[in-house]
Amino acid sequence: MTDGSFRASDVTKSYDDGKTFANDRLTLHVEPGEVYGLLGPNGAGKTTLVKQAIGLLKPDSGTISLGPHDLIDDPDAARQLCSYLPQAQMPINSFKAHEAIKITGMIRGGSAAAVATRRDELIDALDIGEWRDTLGTKLSGGVKRLVGFAMVAVWPGRLVILDEPTNDVDPLRRRLLWDQVRRLGDEGVAVFLVTHNVLEAEKSVDRLAIIDEGRIFAEGTPSSLKLADRGRLRLQLMLVPRSATPELPAFVEDHTRVRNNLIAVIPEAEAAHGIGWAQELMGSGIAEEYALGATTLEDVYVRLTGDIAAKEPASS
Repeated sequence: MTDGSFRASDVTKSYDDGKTFANDRLTLHVEPGEVYGLLGPNGAGKTTLVKQAIGLLKPDSGTISLGPHDLIDDPDAARQLCSYLPQAQMPINSFKAHEAIKITGMIRGGSAAAVATRRDELIDALDIGEWRDTLGTKLSGGVKRLVGFAMVAVWPGRLVILDEPTNDVDPLRRRLLWDQVRRLGDEGVAVFLVTHNVLEAEKSVDRLAIIDEGRIFAEGTPSSLKLADRGRLRLQLMLVPRSATPELPAFVEDHTRVRNNLIAVIPEAEAAHGIGWAQELMGSGIAEEYALGATTLEDVYVRLTGDIAAKEPASS
């Protein structure tokens, strides 16, 4: 590991006199230039770990460091070395969008000229130029989220922590934001990404961990985590609204349903039968459309955590 890596080792944080564990001996590391994702359902312990990393909470035990700096013993170093986008919106109501971004960059040590150049690049890259001179009080939640990301990315620390960065952002600009997350990693920043948006995170992270009930269940690259699902396909069916779940053929190995979206996991050898079944459902008026493809990280996530909220349609 390089000297600039972020490391959390055996981090434990409990409440209720040790009866409830938010973090249970969590261990992970993030290297400079790496985008590392921490995925898990609400209440899994993700934000608790983040708050300990930036000095807002102290763990019961374990160590958290960034290079040679102990972030537990020296919370001031944590705030100087880490850039943080929280789940809550940034408090920018009294500033215009371009002002908030520039002020943040200068506070973090960038020169006025360099920060202004990078600010303008981010405004263009995120396609928020029409709100450049708009006060924070008049920005929508999604645009305010993008401005908050720009405030973090304009002059980043050695570790950038993003807690659900795409909340409220429209689908087009979510893609643009993920491009900028990837750029941070490519420029040598260690990026610690906290999210439950599995499908989008899969395209952007180098490594990730799946966390639930304060513990890490699996860790690796997106491809390595899907090894157990090789040889299987996902058959996605959009059912007619308010229709009952149809009887499943014997070749369906697993399935989940959220609203009208039914996901069936089938062996690759049963692909033709799966398509035939889907077409029968469409012909009988039970399904409106279907898609057959490789299993995704979302399927791994649901299998490990049992959290089907990951399959909820993304908000726009």
